[in-house]
Amino acid sequence: MTSRKIEILVGLFVAAGIAAFFMLAMSVSNMSSYSTGETYEIKARFDNIGGLKVRSPVSAGGVTIGRVSNIQYNSESYEAEVSMQIEAKYDKFPIDTAASILTSGLLGEQFVGFEPGAEEEFLQGGDVIDLTQSALVLEQIIGQFLYSMADDSGEAE
Repeated sequence: MTSRKIEILVGLFVAAGIAAFFMLAMSVSNMSSYSTGETYEIKARFDNIGGLKVRSPVSAGGVTIGRVSNIQYNSESYEAEVSMQIEAKYDKFPIDTAASILTSGLLGEQFVGFEPGAEEEFLQGGDVIDLTQSALVLEQIIGQFLYSMADDSGEAE
């Protein structure tokens, strides 16, 4: 009888582990907060998107307002073109809104951050954001730092 209780407890523990693993997988893949409501598409072009992925969040003021829907390389402008699906209830972004690729934490996931402008006209579906800031690439920053350090030590002599 006690072995039957142990088998049931082990079974419940395994089921709870599988449920926790599923919740973790949904959280990591950004599917847990995926919205299927009304959206409109905005595009932005960046020199470097870093580790930005499809379904990465788009946020303004720390609030997720949409998701990255597509990433393509534009061979005419030599830039990455990022398409974003923004929820229809967030339709009051001025046409001079800036889009930046930011990182959540020190080594966290990358997302697109909107910084609203001051114009009185608003972005519409299909518009392209002109003011963009590419992702910061850690290797480039370290390389620039080392180069400037070597340059400074050469001038000291």
